[in-house]
Amino acid sequence: MFEYTLEAKCGNARAGVLKTPHGEIKTPIFMPVGTRGSVKAVSPRELNEINAQIILGNTYHLYLRPGHKLIEKAGGLHKFMGWDKPILTDSGGFQVMSLAGLRKITEEGCRFQSHIDGSYHMFSPEKVIEIENALGADIIMSFDECPPYPATKKYVADSLARTLRWAKRGKDAHKNQEKQALFGIVQGGVHEDLREESAKKLMEMDFPGYSIGGLAVGEIKEEMYRITNFLNPILPVNKPRYLMGVGTPMNLLENIGNGIDMFDCVMPTRNARKGTVFTMKGKLILKSARYKEDFTPIDPDCQCYACQNFSRAYIRHLFNVNEFLALRLASIHSLHFYLELVGKAREHIFAGTYEIFKNEMAKVLDITIDS
Repeated sequence: MFEYTLEAKCGNARAGVLKTPHGEIKTPIFMPVGTRGSVKAVSPRELNEINAQIILGNTYHLYLRPGHKLIEKAGGLHKFMGWDKPILTDSGGFQVMSLAGLRKITEEGCRFQSHIDGSYHMFSPEKVIEIENALGADIIMSFDECPPYPATKKYVADSLARTLRWAKRGKDAHKNQEKQALFGIVQGGVHEDLREESAKKLMEMDFPGYSIGGLAVGEIKEEMYRITNFLNPILPVNKPRYLMGVGTPMNLLENIGNGIDMFDCVMPTRNARKGTVFTMKGKLILKSARYKEDFTPIDPDCQCYACQNFSRAYIRHLFNVNEFLALRLASIHSLHFYLELVGKAREHIFAGTYEIFKNEMAKVLDITIDS
């Protein structure tokens, strides 16, 4: 039911196919984030139209509302939200660890207070697997501790040791292995020796895929790239690698060049709802006054619904009058851009021209279009 096939390489960049119970995923891939069972402002039909292959759900939020047992009664997350392609659920580890002052970490797990009503809950490795089994996603995550940045090396080492013990407990508790692939999460902060220890001990447990957590949490981007590049020759060639919570378009391209296959981030939709979108020529701030009489699309070369039917002037107007359609159109374009970017990366990996493509995109992606 779950299999990864590496199809091509260009340097360290990889192109492959990931087989899941709900369909195949062509990698490298970006996963739109549907935190509470919905990608904000974008319907499943629209996600299909922009060729989204897999989306991500958040275990912490779905556990609190509406609850994993209700979703299980509905037939699982796929049926509950009307999405028939693959889904990945995270473990909720990042969310509960970020509840400073509202959680306590012990060997058993993490006791935390709900950000909604202050009620107390306990996430243990076994409980998280129980929740994820009920949600029914194709790919699920081990429960881990995501250490803060910065943190002392001793803190990171102690956290890593606990995360490895939790990984073993979660794997032992996983009862739906034929239909759900459980990934181990490589931790270790910015310390190469700890990252290597984490990866190798998880590989001994033989997970069907490996996530890299604890990055994009405050460190400079060069540190992120150093760690993913370091892990590339250590992680198994024949299994998928997922970099969690990353990131900007150039973050994706640099990390694809370091052997990463899968990404997720709220950035494209969050920025879009605030009026900022990416294009193949740079970043565009739709609320800018310079677009008041600009009747061209967001990106004339883009094939998304927003660009094929509406102008910058119209979408700017929608933002100015607080029409919800502004958020929808900007989000559709932004996700389409991310998916097109990883699609082009895949094409260039097959063509053997990935580094040329990445370097050309680096010249434009971090600039803001002025006119």
